[in-house]
Amino acid sequence: MTIKEKGYSHWDGEFLIKKFPWWPITRYGIKLTFQRRFFKFTFPMSLLPAVFFLTGIYVSERLEDFPFLRGETIQFLQINPGYFKTYFTQGFMLFIMLMIVIFCGSSLISDDLKHNSLQLYFSRPLKKKDYFLGKTAVIVFFLFIITLIPGLVFFIMKLVFSGSLKFFLSYPWLPLSIIGYSLIVTGFFSLYSLSLSSLSKNRRLVAILIFGIYFLSDIVYLIFRSEFRSHYVSLVSLRANLQQVGAHIFGQKTPYDISWIFSFLVLLGIFVFAGFVLKSKVKGVEIVK
Repeated sequence: MTIKEKGYSHWDGEFLIKKFPWWPITRYGIKLTFQRRFFKFTFPMSLLPAVFFLTGIYVSERLEDFPFLRGETIQFLQINPGYFKTYFTQGFMLFIMLMIVIFCGSSLISDDLKHNSLQLYFSRPLKKKDYFLGKTAVIVFFLFIITLIPGLVFFIMKLVFSGSLKFFLSYPWLPLSIIGYSLIVTGFFSLYSLSLSSLSKNRRLVAILIFGIYFLSDIVYLIFRSEFRSHYVSLVSLRANLQQVGAHIFGQKTPYDISWIFSFLVLLGIFVFAGFVLKSKVKGVEIVK
């Protein structure tokens, strides 16, 4: 009796095309971030500046109830685009964004490299763009909570507390500035952290790089400023470039006496370089249908 051995049978099924194939990556990244040590303490603390500035908007409409406020405090409570610019571009706020990015972004790609997970990702009907989108969305989720959402809430609550549309009629472009700068600063920190995360399998080393490069750029700027005494050396500082672009977007005087275009070009160059690093470092086998 002849025994026939059945070989490989071609699979005739169909791939299930999901509308948002990147969402499981994002959902897992957000969940993992909340499990990080100290993050549950750090994240609520990052919302304190938003609470402080929102309180300032309320107080500005009720100054008669706070007679002890004088001088510089009242000047600060003048709600205008400069008030929003101060919230978004102050050094402390940028530092908070940096810390959030260290928690949520340092391990996004480095852990996949460490555990050789890229082959598993791309052995499924998942494109590189979906992989990058899923990882980026994790950072966007956390940064929007402390940038875009508070900014829009400030604007809306200003209208509510004042009981009129005068503020909107005076600055109808302000919501666009809030959205625009939120996208720029979030996009910068996303690509900045993801590109560094793709350079090492060690999450702690990536965290040091994210923190160190940001502050090293500031230190180099301070050294160059004392030597050359030129505002153009501010272009080496990541913080200074973000503040320069932010001031222009909110229609305020730039903190450094150079055109904001130079800072924008520096940030754009970082975007392009980070994209090149990600494309060259993240490799896998994609399914061909």
